[in-house]
Amino acid sequence: MVKAWREIVTIPTYEVGSPEKNPVFLEKRVYQGSSGAVYPYPVIESITDKPAPREWKAVWLENEYIKVMVLPELGGRIQMAYDKIKERHFIYYNHVIKPALVGLAGPWISGGIEFNWPQHHRPSTYMPIDSTITDNDDGSVTVWVNEMERMFHQKGMAGFTLRPGCAYLEIQGKVSNRTSLPQTFLWWANPAVEVNDDYQSVFPPDVNAVFDHGKRAVSSFPIATGTYYKMDYSAGVDISNYKNIYVPTSYMAVNSKYNFEGGYENDTKGGMLHVASHHFSPGKKQWTWGNGDFGRAWDRNLTDEYEDKGFRPYIELMAGVYTENQPDFSWLMPYEEKQFVQYFMPYREIGIVKQASKDFIFNIEASEKGVHLKVLATSEQHVTMELRNKKGEVYVSEAHTLSPEDVFDKTVDVKGAGLGELLFTIRQQGRLSLQWYAEDDDIRPIPDAAEAALSPQDTKTNDQLYLTGLHLEQYRHATWSALDYYEEALRRDPNDVRCLNQTGLWYLRRGRFDKAEDYLRRAVKIWQKRNPNPYDSEAIYNLALCLKCQNRLQEAYELFWKSTWSKGWADAGYFEAACISVSQGRYADALDELNRSLIFNNCNHKARALKAAVLRIQQESRQKGGLQMGSSKELNERLSLIKESLQLDQFNYGIRYEQYLLTKDQDLLKELKQLLRKSSQNYDETALDFVQAGLYDEAVDIWTLAEKEKAVSPMTYYYLGYVKTMQGLPDEAKAYLEKAEATKPDYCFPNRLEDIQALSTAIALNPEGAKAPYYLGCLYYDKRQYDVAIWNWELSARLDPTFPTVWRNLALARFNKQGRQEEALEYMEKAFHLNETDARTLMELDQLYKRLHRPHQERLDVLQKYPKLIAKRDDLVLEEITLLNQLGRYTEAMQKLDAHQFHPWEGGEGKVPAQYQICRVELAKAAIVAREYDKAIGLLQACLEYPHHLGEGKLYGAQENDFYYFLGVAYDALGENAKAQECWEAATKGPQEPAAAMYYNDAKPDKIFYQGLALLKLGREDEAHGRFYRLINYGKQHIFEHQTMDYFAVSLPDLLIWDDSLDTKNVIHCKYMLALGYYGMGDKEKALRYLTEVEALDNNHQGIQQFRTLQSSMFNLQ
Repeated sequence: MVKAWREIVTIPTYEVGSPEKNPVFLEKRVYQGSSGAVYPYPVIESITDKPAPREWKAVWLENEYIKVMVLPELGGRIQMAYDKIKERHFIYYNHVIKPALVGLAGPWISGGIEFNWPQHHRPSTYMPIDSTITDNDDGSVTVWVNEMERMFHQKGMAGFTLRPGCAYLEIQGKVSNRTSLPQTFLWWANPAVEVNDDYQSVFPPDVNAVFDHGKRAVSSFPIATGTYYKMDYSAGVDISNYKNIYVPTSYMAVNSKYNFEGGYENDTKGGMLHVASHHFSPGKKQWTWGNGDFGRAWDRNLTDEYEDKGFRPYIELMAGVYTENQPDFSWLMPYEEKQFVQYFMPYREIGIVKQASKDFIFNIEASEKGVHLKVLATSEQHVTMELRNKKGEVYVSEAHTLSPEDVFDKTVDVKGAGLGELLFTIRQQGRLSLQWYAEDDDIRPIPDAAEAALSPQDTKTNDQLYLTGLHLEQYRHATWSALDYYEEALRRDPNDVRCLNQTGLWYLRRGRFDKAEDYLRRAVKIWQKRNPNPYDSEAIYNLALCLKCQNRLQEAYELFWKSTWSKGWADAGYFEAACISVSQGRYADALDELNRSLIFNNCNHKARALKAAVLRIQQESRQKGGLQMGSSKELNERLSLIKESLQLDQFNYGIRYEQYLLTKDQDLLKELKQLLRKSSQNYDETALDFVQAGLYDEAVDIWTLAEKEKAVSPMTYYYLGYVKTMQGLPDEAKAYLEKAEATKPDYCFPNRLEDIQALSTAIALNPEGAKAPYYLGCLYYDKRQYDVAIWNWELSARLDPTFPTVWRNLALARFNKQGRQEEALEYMEKAFHLNETDARTLMELDQLYKRLHRPHQERLDVLQKYPKLIAKRDDLVLEEITLLNQLGRYTEAMQKLDAHQFHPWEGGEGKVPAQYQICRVELAKAAIVAREYDKAIGLLQACLEYPHHLGEGKLYGAQENDFYYFLGVAYDALGENAKAQECWEAATKGPQEPAAAMYYNDAKPDKIFYQGLALLKLGREDEAHGRFYRLINYGKQHIFEHQTMDYFAVSLPDLLIWDDSLDTKNVIHCKYMLALGYYGMGDKEKALRYLTEVEALDNNHQGIQQFRTLQSSMFNLQ
């Protein structure tokens, strides 16, 4: 018996702040190894400190063995999965909703199973999506969740199914590209499991190596023997055990032929397993925050104490579909859908699984009496199990009835045979259902880590330029541009047809249709020079699409048809041709083209909806002409098409609307509105499908329905204005455009190619409207077409100089793209003063002041005029504290910091603890000078512990050399020589080799400097000089190097707003090292020269400030 139901559940919830109403352009943000851009999603940057009861709409699913709770309002995640046999949550159940700033757009919660698609983490992980319940003919029940995402306009579905008598959760995944352009995606199902010192990840027995993100590093597995995540595992450490990993760590399996992964609690004998075909689901990954203070802090950030277990740690055992790494994206061609099935199941008493399917879980271990066999079935199964050796000698062959209630457990005498000699099988009615044999005990090579791409100029061949560019596009690289590689290839060979096509496609994606057309025409000309029917018609299809975007429909139509001559582009080409045929009223041609498209791609759901519309229009046309012949047949054809289409996709809203038009059933309309859930995104996507084929009346009706449901945005009215213009109704069009202008612009971030047509039409028809060019500028800036963006923003600012956001946007462009810093400052100040209630704009203005090296007191004076705005944002609170530290007001800084609860962004750790420690170290220095040694010791010891309100924990191996050095000085002054020696010895530990220090756990030069000072105190002068010379040598060797962003960066600590020069930062870093090194060696003249040069380059360098106070104090550094 399977049942599903909807229910309101009350869960303690830490509420999030309001989304940022202005567009956020994080162009160079690195997130999970790929682009961290968030546009067109709004960002949320604040979280409350205390929970409150909140009602959530849950969907429950239950059978005899498993109970599941789904939360459609939180991205459709599985919040709870409960094993009714063992009476345990086999997925980590978080009893509170406690988001932290981990997600792409901000809030993210731990626990359950999150479905990361089309990238990781999913942009909508903390947003509502669509859901429905389906009762299946076989007695199973499926809860479907669905989303049409905003960034690339792909569509993803997950169907959670429980079957009668089956102890597994089946997940049917469907991802489809609803656009006319190729798109990339990945799918990582992300289950969390509760862990302790007895928890062990279960990877298949053939996994001998694991990769880091981007395959930038590799480790042997399960016993790591090298350096991985800066941890020294040379002694041989089992990293399948949670307790052995002290720092945040990811690892992903390499090339397993098995279909499972999971984890096992060795103490409670319970586990979780994922099963899916490795042919489409090769991804097997573990992530942990680390078994240390740092990880426990993130546990506190993401959950509350539970019963007697405290803040329960967890790990993530992710399962990747069409992906095996992060980032690792696959392509979806236009209108393509990929489907797959995954299974999650609880298991018990089995131990470390050696083989598994959706039906059976198996383990075999050597024992004193032979071998120990354990088998668990996920449903009642009549089987024959056989264990034999490879020579054919049978040790056991027995028929059994297996079930989820009982574990088959048997010890078998194998007469001394080793595991490597054995073969185990399970058969059902003679059919092989599961087979196990031991992996060969051969030495297998550990694969090499990936290598960074060469620069375009250093790449040797055009083949490699093309492939590298394609890779950068496919993997959504955050900081390297594919266009640079294509352009270098075309510089070498202007007729490289591959790079002509890719460059044209690159511009087409960004709405630069004139540029795209030039490259694509050249590509088509070369393709067709000797053969009008080329092997690959992609360039022909792309050119047709480019012409269609320019409303040159007849040219486009001819080329779409030509593109269908090669199979790879047939289904998309026929569909696009059909859209043009419909728009021109040639319905018979359209029907033929749609049928052809569906032959090649039966899951083109837009083609199905359009076919239903064409059949309706043909029938209506006949009825208007008084012809009834064949209407019953046509009606049945339409009903059959609709039924079949909804079986494939219950969220095909175009089909559902056609179903309503056919039946006039108000209940169907009500159901459609419930599924659309007042989402303007859903209404827009549905209406634009009709616009694509020129079915403007239907589109208007859908947007009219959206108005009634209050599911509109400014773009709704711009679309309506565009449609009315295409219908030849300029007065109605202008009325809609005026309505668009009057609608609040908050959270309106257009990014579709269709939006370019709508907004361009608005600018032409309503030249006095200021918002249309503002929105179009946002669209083009996101697509990195800065010249067009700036032109539109300038137009908007002239038309309405009172709109603050357009000045703020222009400031970004002036500074980052045009190098006009004074104008940027003028515009940013204007933006803030037009709306002095905008906390983010204040933060951005202050960051601009900081970037321009404004005096600290001046910046602090500006900030402190707006205490209510400071209180709204952690980053403003921290900036105020930092300024107090920079001004030497350490006691004030400490008091403000100690009174605030911080919520750090993942990847941005280290900033709050740095200020926490700086104020205490500086106060401790002053106390030492004042001979208040006990006070100094208290302040310094506080630096060694991270109080909970920092929102962070101390990372294993944290560099604490300066704290221990000064502790030694204080103890020495008290005459406690043994303690002083102990502290100075501790101060000598840690990384000794200088580095670029991009991340906060990189080796920092001042820490190495204090190692040297401590060694001097210990009388080890040669070792001390070694530290100082390392600093000097690094500074000399690297000061003139040109710097580029790390190709393999997984995340970067700063959400950069105002561009800065990496080369200048490197010069500052190297001169700082030279200053420290020379000072340590006693050459104070050189040291002070370099210190002065660094101060001139960056007045915000706190290391220099701290060194100045050290230098000016009465310390005997020797």
